[in-house]
Amino acid sequence: MTAPLNSPRRLRSLRYSSEKMEGTGSWDVIEWSKLDPASWSSSFSNLDCLLESERITFECCGVILVNTHEAGTLLLTNFRILFLTEATRKLVPLGTIPLVAIEKFSKMVLKGQSNRHHSDKNPPKRLLQVTGKDMRIIVYGFRPGTKQRRAVVDAILKCSNPERVWDLYAFSCGPSKFGNKNPKERLLNEYFRLLGKSSLKASKNMIEDGSFTLSNDYWRITNLNSNYDLCQTYPFALMVPKSISDEELIQASTFRAKCRLPVISWCHPGSGAVIARSSQPLVGLMMNMRSNFDEKLVASFCIQLAGHEGAQRKLYIADARPRKNALANGAMGGGSESSSNYLQSEIVFFGIDNIHAMRESFSRLRDYLDMHGTTSSDGTSSFLRHGGWTWSGGNLSSMSASVSLLGESGWLSHIQSILAGVAWIAARVAMESASVLVHCSDGWDRTTQLVSLACLLLDPYYRTFAGFQALVEKDWLAFGHPFSDRIGMTNVCGSGNFESPIQTSSARSYPSSPVPQTSGSAAAQPSSSSHGLNNYSPIFLQWVDCVSQLMRMYPCAFEFSPTFLVDFMDCLLSCRFGNFLCNSEKERQECGISEACGCLWAYLTDLRSCSGTSHAHCNPIYDPSRYDGPLLPPAAALAPTLWPQFHLRWACPVEPIAAETEVQCRAMTVKCSEMKKEKEEAERKVDALSSTVESLREELLNERNKSLAARESAKRAIEERAVISRVVQSLGCKVNVAKNGECTVEVGDGPQKCSHSIPTKQSEDSKTDVSESLSSVSEQKVCEALCPLLARGEGTCRWPDAGCCAQIGSQLVGLKANFEAFDKLSIYDSYFTAE
Repeated sequence: MTAPLNSPRRLRSLRYSSEKMEGTGSWDVIEWSKLDPASWSSSFSNLDCLLESERITFECCGVILVNTHEAGTLLLTNFRILFLTEATRKLVPLGTIPLVAIEKFSKMVLKGQSNRHHSDKNPPKRLLQVTGKDMRIIVYGFRPGTKQRRAVVDAILKCSNPERVWDLYAFSCGPSKFGNKNPKERLLNEYFRLLGKSSLKASKNMIEDGSFTLSNDYWRITNLNSNYDLCQTYPFALMVPKSISDEELIQASTFRAKCRLPVISWCHPGSGAVIARSSQPLVGLMMNMRSNFDEKLVASFCIQLAGHEGAQRKLYIADARPRKNALANGAMGGGSESSSNYLQSEIVFFGIDNIHAMRESFSRLRDYLDMHGTTSSDGTSSFLRHGGWTWSGGNLSSMSASVSLLGESGWLSHIQSILAGVAWIAARVAMESASVLVHCSDGWDRTTQLVSLACLLLDPYYRTFAGFQALVEKDWLAFGHPFSDRIGMTNVCGSGNFESPIQTSSARSYPSSPVPQTSGSAAAQPSSSSHGLNNYSPIFLQWVDCVSQLMRMYPCAFEFSPTFLVDFMDCLLSCRFGNFLCNSEKERQECGISEACGCLWAYLTDLRSCSGTSHAHCNPIYDPSRYDGPLLPPAAALAPTLWPQFHLRWACPVEPIAAETEVQCRAMTVKCSEMKKEKEEAERKVDALSSTVESLREELLNERNKSLAARESAKRAIEERAVISRVVQSLGCKVNVAKNGECTVEVGDGPQKCSHSIPTKQSEDSKTDVSESLSSVSEQKVCEALCPLLARGEGTCRWPDAGCCAQIGSQLVGLKANFEAFDKLSIYDSYFTAE
């Protein structure tokens, strides 16, 4: 029975019985209680786990998560299925899955065998199995005798098939704080970097007026596809050989499937080698069709080798398909090139299977992990299900047989084929300076895998956060990988028509009995509808898996960690953001995705901004100086393994947990970073103290020099004063110098005795200048002050006709002249004899 969001009818708590009933499973020990409106009275509309603009549309209480034997509430929002436990109301990650991440679901009924003891206690058990695109299989159990399951299925179908494109969560949420900048600008910036013009930055005006058509010596950017008239699945800007005109490009495009002509994806900045991409040539059933324009375009990738006069560059044409598949495509007008028609070329087939083989392989891998993981969708251990296996003993041959099933899935073999092809391409470019043209049938699946991985090996920039974003946007988004088809998302192209990614099916048999029991069988109900998923294939997931394999081989070469790849894939599969909606750049532009939806890259960057380099997305052992060149893995290192962080996180939850050494390494990295900051702060303080000490030392030295200079000046003044005293005394005058520095000159004895105080003046350097004192005396007419015939108080001379003033004045002038001449000489103690 379903309970609407505002209904007062709620299911009472489901209580697990403490006793085990012999011969029954865990389902049977659950006591299904009667309806109790008071037990589920709280509302779920204000849950902390709800995202922005996420609203609950349906609520179902009393549901069992069979995988973990937990009872709780199943909530359906406009974005995902939420499962909250009964006891703690906490979100269960395993039971919570975005609607778009559901590949298919099946309604199942488990019929128990009745007996006379428990005939009324074994009603049919109604299950809903949900298969996710992220390697998990979820089974929900519903109360017997109710219509809960039917209501949940109807609600899922309604939510997963919106009537309007704007009903998708990515549109209802909007850009919010994770605004999406124009992806065309980011593509042009990457082209500028490849052309050696990183100083230039693309702008909206540059895109509108077409002024981005720059070039270097060999390559150029063309705006021939600015309106997507040349190729609807290619980006608006293409990088092509400079020697090929736009008219020739138009003619060459008609010879390739979907008009996906050969264009440059990456060029080596030193050697001039390029990695180009295209679709298959249309050589026809007899493999005899040719195009002079296509051959000229491909030959232009073989520019002359630098430093080799007249030497031509080798060209490899890498066909990602098996040879037989390429020949089979000839019946539909496709096929492969002939090396005789393309100069300096060699054709190589990589033998990578198509999207249908990858889809089946992924499904088998998921079933294997569900069957043989720690726990599975039926809630039991694989060891209990398959004969009591134990690591301490038991049927080890059966365990080996289960491991062989992993090989039968073919997933790791496909990964190895891709890695081998990528290593071969990277070696040809790095070691031979050869150019490589890569293509498959349409040039947007296997071609994109090989080209982008080869760029990742050759260019260290793509192994950083910014470079990884540029690589994905260039080779996957701009060059038209059909994400809506391959990931099974709702088609949001401008027509408004929808194809549901959800498939309700009952054809697939359940891997084992949903619950442990001694008897009973699983009978699937007929499905009401079915939608073909012929275009669904985990191509991009397979590529990210290959990236994780390279990270395992070169753990110090990548700035990001495996955790970053997992979160990146979860965001992509959930369609929470608009970056990967639609099938091409043209469709995303028509729908206004970048303006109407949030940006996945901005969200991931915001997560890292709070913790810096200590965030789980950052690789703590990243060493860019050591891996600043191409990575060329040897063949022996190309043996892939399961990606534990992604493949095993649901089937074997303990395995993906980071190893103890990794945890310690990250903790030590954080501690080292903190100590480095403390060291830098201490060094700054030491520098400040050293500067202060040096300044004080200079001031002390200056004061010491001033003190020495003052002592010398004082000593010289004393000597000069003694000389002047003797000179004045030789004239019959007495000079008395007081302790306070006042100088008194006495002339004559007896009643005619007179005295005069000579004022002292100090210069700026505290030295007494005797010449200035004498000048002062002269200005005051010392002759009058010292004259014994001058009447005191009257200011008149007693004998004005005696001529005494003239005689004393002439003596004073002579004394001053002698002193000035004497002052110019250096005075030393040795010039004078001691008295």
